[in-house]
Amino acid sequence: MRNMTLEQIYHNAQNHFEETAFDQLMQKRIHKVLLICSSYDAFMLEEDGRIDEQIFNEYVSLNLRHPPQFIQVSSAEAAFKAMEEHQIDLVITMLSVGGMDPFSLSKKIKDSNPMVPIVVLTPFSREVSMKLSQEDTSAVDYVFCWLGNTDLLLAIIKLIEDEMNAPFDVNEIGVQAILLVEDSVRFYSSYLPLIYKILFKQSRKFMTEGLNEHQQMMRMRGRPKILLARTYEEALGIYRKYQKNILGIISDVSFNRKGEKDYQAGVRLARRVKKDNPYMPFLLQSSDQNFHGIAKDIRVGFIYKHSKLLLQELREFLNNYLAFGDFIFIDPETNEEVARVSDLQELQDKLLAIPNASLLYHFKRDHVSKWLTARALFSIATVVKELKVSEDAEIEKTKHELFHIIAHFRMYKGRGIIATFDTERYDEYVNFSRIGESSIGGKARGLAFLSTLIKKYPVFKSFEDVIITIPRTVVLGVDIFESFMDMNNLYPLGLSDATDQDILEQFVAASLPPEVEEKLLKLARVIRRPVAIRSSSMLEDSHHQPFAGIYSTYMVAHTDNCERMAAQMADAIKCVYASVYYKASKAYMTSTLNLIDEERMGIVLQEIVGQTHDDRFYPTFSGVGRSVNFYPIPPERSEEGVVNVALGLGKYIVEGGMCLRFSPEYPQKVIQLSSPEMTIKETQKTFYALDLNADRFVPSVDDGINIQKLDLRTALDDGSLRWIGSILDMQNHVVRDGTMAEGYPLVTFANILKYEAFPLAAIMKEVMKIGQKEMNQPVEIEFAVDLQTPEGSPSVFYLLQIRPIVDSRTSLGPSVKVEDSKDAFLFSEHALGNGTISEIKDVVYIKPEGYKPGKNTDIAREIEAINDRLQKENRPYLLIGPGRWGSQDPWLGVPVKWGQICGARAIVEMGLENYNVEPSQGTHFFQNLTSLRVAYIYTNNHLNNGRLDIEWLNGLDSQYETEHIRHVQTKSPLILNLDGREGKAVMYYAGKAPCPTKTNGNPGKQ
Repeated sequence: MRNMTLEQIYHNAQNHFEETAFDQLMQKRIHKVLLICSSYDAFMLEEDGRIDEQIFNEYVSLNLRHPPQFIQVSSAEAAFKAMEEHQIDLVITMLSVGGMDPFSLSKKIKDSNPMVPIVVLTPFSREVSMKLSQEDTSAVDYVFCWLGNTDLLLAIIKLIEDEMNAPFDVNEIGVQAILLVEDSVRFYSSYLPLIYKILFKQSRKFMTEGLNEHQQMMRMRGRPKILLARTYEEALGIYRKYQKNILGIISDVSFNRKGEKDYQAGVRLARRVKKDNPYMPFLLQSSDQNFHGIAKDIRVGFIYKHSKLLLQELREFLNNYLAFGDFIFIDPETNEEVARVSDLQELQDKLLAIPNASLLYHFKRDHVSKWLTARALFSIATVVKELKVSEDAEIEKTKHELFHIIAHFRMYKGRGIIATFDTERYDEYVNFSRIGESSIGGKARGLAFLSTLIKKYPVFKSFEDVIITIPRTVVLGVDIFESFMDMNNLYPLGLSDATDQDILEQFVAASLPPEVEEKLLKLARVIRRPVAIRSSSMLEDSHHQPFAGIYSTYMVAHTDNCERMAAQMADAIKCVYASVYYKASKAYMTSTLNLIDEERMGIVLQEIVGQTHDDRFYPTFSGVGRSVNFYPIPPERSEEGVVNVALGLGKYIVEGGMCLRFSPEYPQKVIQLSSPEMTIKETQKTFYALDLNADRFVPSVDDGINIQKLDLRTALDDGSLRWIGSILDMQNHVVRDGTMAEGYPLVTFANILKYEAFPLAAIMKEVMKIGQKEMNQPVEIEFAVDLQTPEGSPSVFYLLQIRPIVDSRTSLGPSVKVEDSKDAFLFSEHALGNGTISEIKDVVYIKPEGYKPGKNTDIAREIEAINDRLQKENRPYLLIGPGRWGSQDPWLGVPVKWGQICGARAIVEMGLENYNVEPSQGTHFFQNLTSLRVAYIYTNNHLNNGRLDIEWLNGLDSQYETEHIRHVQTKSPLILNLDGREGKAVMYYAGKAPCPTKTNGNPGKQ
């Protein structure tokens, strides 16, 4: 197991374990109890408080829910009235009731309410016992002896609930049962409260096997049930019905058999049970000491009923033989304790060190599986029970199998669950946990959603030699952000006009809540990979405003110095918090009409996918899939989706780097690879990796402070191009698939897309189809793939994020036809948006003449200055430029952040004669354009792809001009019509629109 990856462990677990349906347990409850007693009896019962108040307090102290309501009446007449007015689930009557004796009253109640159980409660005395023996108790379900303790009322309610729920809970789900055989009212009235108290105490222990509060409360429903029998036939019937799930039996010696008192009925029952299962825990109890020897002969326990230590001995039996307490491993030769475990995690930690002889002894007797079932770990207990072992030679193998099983189970039970981060219990098998109590934000919600989908859909387990999972994740709730802001008084700074650098420095100098720092240290001690610290704000990844890439993401290298790594993660968290108040974030908030002081930030700490190569770390490749393709190239169809993939960290893709685009329906038809010339020109030249030198990370406004930008020869030397690379044979000017030839390396994904060395297209089809179905709208999914796994291990496909796409292709906007272009200075058949925009008079454009991509960084700053001025004057504008807006690779387009162009109402990407970059799709920048309903248009005059009249713009008077850009203004508004259904756009010359400037719809008001 030590050589298995955690991903393999989970993959194996999926085929071993079934989900325990705790939510289906204990469906039948006692909600309302009718208590029939005199005022004096009520006073005696209540002493100094109301019964329902005492019961409520008892429920709360035991972590129980659903305390019943008590309705108290003092006469038969009032009892019948209450039965008519309320849905009574249980009747408890005292022995003396005004107007009618309790047995006649019970009969009358049963006649009209045959399904309602009736309990008679009586003080104990010899006279009472004699009276009971002479009465007709056929209408009474149970008689109990009142001992002046509300524990008995709780035991009565739970006993009846157990009896009602046993047929389903025990036989269908596997809940365990304890059979108590006793016909003495006095004794079972003493035993039951004690047994239930021990049971509830045990339940509180195994609650800790739950990963969060809800799961812990659900597990309480899986506690063993107590079933009471008062005759031999009743006991045998219960035993036969629930035989497979009987945890143990406690039996009197003398009780009725065949209608008569049999003074050895308990002995007969013990022999009958031991014949079936010699290891079944069985306790005989008797007021005759002579039965002690008989009990010893048939190898069962014995308790003397008149012992002063009766209840203590009963408690010891329950703890030692019914697996209620810690599991104590003993040396079978000396009977001495060799190991003790209190929970599943501790069992796993100590298992391999436990002597084989001790394990063999306990395995033969099913002690381990019995202990697991007593703790409501039914699915793992079932698997453990099937580990048949009878010889010493087999035990070493079995020991390691059990270690695997526990590891599998602990990984499996965390899928789809957000566990509470417990500093004491957190370890490598907890895959998704939270710190804090409130919302975890949009990105973390998406991750949790992906985790549930992986668990829900069998198709994710159907790809051979591939594991589909999410990385280990810890999320910080937004309440941590609020505590951080309040305790350091940072709101005034964040909401001020301070520079990004000033905000960052003061945020980093502030302190996180101490409990967060403690948990970060624990995380640093457990993880073995670098960690990405990502934003997960309340507004992020919502259905209408995804906020993609607005906030910072930092990466922290793994180091064996846990204190240092924890401190760097803490700094990174504070850096992300600071990014909420950066200029770009505030500008985006303004664009979305949100208030910056309403934003609350969660944090996702996520292990980074990949492998170590010298001083760098990166995955084999990363990608972004979109279930809707805005620019399908025939025979592709829009609804088939599109995938962008690139070598290395996904930051390269979402920041607009040159990556490979393919349709999962036609993975072998990649237009970028259609000729050697295009392959050389249109494929990835560099990639991103994390610098593993911990000194490289320092708090910075630039979240890429420790990201390396590397050339492809580095990846070739690392071996990561083996699956996704090709070689350009320079002598013959051909591209050769694979990386064995001599020449220049290229990223073509040939082995994957052409030869299916990894089922990427098939996986993405399923992932996007399921994501869109479950979200009920198009989705964008980020992923990373690790193919350089240890030899013999499967590849791992990691889902990293899911967010909705705002699909603007609707039929609300005006129809746009090719003939409309004759009166337009701008026409496109590749546009996003819908409706009519009629308020633009300002146009900011990059001069095509003499354009140099090397100047793009300077151009970004110039555009920012114009944007700030126009925003202050509330003047929306049209922005036009070559290449891909928002790309962080300045050779592919102007590397603007959203805040630098947030005043633009429509954006055009144009191609030039010698500069043609594929349109944006799959980047964070593009996602925000579409979500904010900013009209997006692509055109290229030189490829006859649409039309843009730059000469007309050049003829307009300049409002502002530099070497690179012009800002012009028209006298009357430009009219932009967007046909969302067809993806076309037309913008008419000012004052020359062929129809009135009436708004049919609006990209900002869809």
